[in-house]
Amino acid sequence: MKLLFALILSCVFLIPSENDGEKMQWSESRPLSWTDFRGEPNGAADYVASTNSGISLSYSIGNRSGKYQFDFTVKSNFYPEQSWYRPESASEYILKHEQTHFDISELHARKLRKKLAELLVTEHVKADADKLYKETEQQRQTMQHKYDDESDHSKFQSAEFEWRDYVASELKKYDSWK
Repeated sequence: MKLLFALILSCVFLIPSENDGEKMQWSESRPLSWTDFRGEPNGAADYVASTNSGISLSYSIGNRSGKYQFDFTVKSNFYPEQSWYRPESASEYILKHEQTHFDISELHARKLRKKLAELLVTEHVKADADKLYKETEQQRQTMQHKYDDESDHSKFQSAEFEWRDYVASELKKYDSWK
């Protein structure tokens, strides 16, 4: 029984993202460009672009000499094939709006890294990590919707700039969790 328990805990667990296709990891030195948006435009005709991004978590759990070990990786990804734009309406202003969506995903990846690093590692670590992931993902989705609602998908410039500043300052606050 102990061997089975050790084998189960030494497996690598992955919480899959919603997208299994090509992905691009968030990078401070490599912002999005319109060439990254490869999907076919869909949605309302007055929408210029759509960014599909998210966070993923993978981890391994082990037990050495009765002590649990927990290693994890959290990534913020952009999915080019599910992201699109209308070239005739595209602008740098809109691209920055889309970048902020990706930045919001990175912000939540950093928040999740912090939470997982502070997690008390016990025999319940898998359930605890999964719960933290789900909570953080829900918060990420809520923030994405709030950003679009308050900026009216970038149409309210003052709200748009406030959001960009807010997300940038939050990223700095979680700089240690890159």
